[in-house]
Amino acid sequence: MTEQRTILIVDDAPANIDLLKGILREHYKIKAATSGEKALQIAAKSPPPDLIVLDVMMPGMDGYAVCQQLQANPATVAIPILFVTGQIDPAETAKGLALGARAYIIKPIDPAQLLTIIAANLLD
Repeated sequence: MTEQRTILIVDDAPANIDLLKGILREHYKIKAATSGEKALQIAAKSPPPDLIVLDVMMPGMDGYAVCQQLQANPATVAIPILFVTGQIDPAETAKGLALGARAYIIKPIDPAQLLTIIAANLLD
């Protein structure tokens, strides 16, 4: 049996983390952070997560700033990042993808879509 991959969920709302955990825990090991700063600490530890599901709108350090720091760090640059947000502005989607995110998932989350996108991004 292969080892379960680890996903880091980053969201300032514990209810959103619980929702994502409910969708993902059957398939993946889950780590969680309620702030961008905490997410960066977790991502930099060994072993790093295999993928990060990152909320865009958070107080303090938003998801874009977290993504920029992850992309700038040689130890975390290879970790796939999926943005999750309630924003449906195409300019915001373009911004997130330009910063290095692999996908932009709009809330409310479709569990099947989320699992498919995660699986596709864990292939490489």
